[in-house]
Amino acid sequence: MDTAGILDLESRYLMTTYGRPGPALVRGQGAYAWDADGKEYLDFIAGLGVLALGHCHPAVVEAVCRQAGRMMHCSNLFHIESQAVLARELAEATGVSRAFFCNSGAEANEAAIKLARKYGGGAPALRAGAPAGRRYRVISALNSFHGRTLATLAATGQTAHQAGFEPMPEGFDHVPFNDLAALEAAVGPETCAVLLEPVQGEGGINPADPDYLAGVRRLCDRLGLILIFDEVQCGLGRTGKLLAAEHYGVRPDIVTLSKALGGGFPIGAALAAEKVAATFQPGDHASTFGGNPVACEAALAVLGVLRDGLVEHAARLGAYFRRGLEELAGRRRQVVQVRGLGLMLAAELDRPGQDVVDACANRGLLINCTARRVLRFLPPLIVGEEEVDRALSVLDEVLA
Repeated sequence: MDTAGILDLESRYLMTTYGRPGPALVRGQGAYAWDADGKEYLDFIAGLGVLALGHCHPAVVEAVCRQAGRMMHCSNLFHIESQAVLARELAEATGVSRAFFCNSGAEANEAAIKLARKYGGGAPALRAGAPAGRRYRVISALNSFHGRTLATLAATGQTAHQAGFEPMPEGFDHVPFNDLAALEAAVGPETCAVLLEPVQGEGGINPADPDYLAGVRRLCDRLGLILIFDEVQCGLGRTGKLLAAEHYGVRPDIVTLSKALGGGFPIGAALAAEKVAATFQPGDHASTFGGNPVACEAALAVLGVLRDGLVEHAARLGAYFRRGLEELAGRRRQVVQVRGLGLMLAAELDRPGQDVVDACANRGLLINCTARRVLRFLPPLIVGEEEVDRALSVLDEVLA
């Protein structure tokens, strides 16, 4: 089917939840993808960071096909070997003890919020006179993004995403990112947790300041709050470290993962420290498809490739790409700032960026725009200097 045929079916049968000016992609390999009409694209969106190993990485394809032919699904009523192995591998890699598996980043954040509330319900009151068992409020940051379910949408610090879905679930407070004083001032007797992205993704690729997360960790320790890091987009090698929190020397009580974890196969995970994880008891939380054997085998394949030097490669190529973007900013006055970590980079413009995105796509480069004026670059971690140079050349041509 050609692009016109696909668009015709979409217009007649799909809900209009997505604005899709881009191509109809039907095939991918490595850092490249092809549309239904055969046009080639250099993919620097990579499924919004999902395809950390690129399209159709052989290790992931082999793992998925092998497991699909053996057992595609097993209910969580029973024990699942690959789920147990994946939990061990993640615990050893991150230092966060126990895992709950689900299917997406939003679900991972839902699990983290529920776990923090359950833990907070049994924690001592923050202040004298506070009602027992009522520590349930979660503080998150303005410009954050934590998901599209009602609870994660309420945790998200962007009112534009919430419009039309009010009233939001109660129990979420928002403060400016990188403002430790504002965060401390927002803590009340009912606060149970702080939820932050070490690098805000959807909000415009905003890394935490060098000392901010360490200050938040000290605050949470002093007040008995749970610290949750949402690493759905910035985790698993994207920033040049396995977890972005490693740049700051801070370990959370709960960390959420998804996107890159399955290499293209849907899976999410909430990892929690032992004392917090023990709060969940049988029946407290569940997922029908979460941690199914195919997803877990895909994730194990991803972790194997990441361990084989890919995280360090992402750090090197991220530095190379950033230098190129900064040189570009020196030539093109539309670029007002370059920021990010590793291969999670952004070029902020002095004007809306969608026209730039569309012009790049016409020239065979896929990027996207977030926060209206921020060009976001999330190439596969396998990308090489040749692909980075090609992307910079297209971007330079468009901005010229």
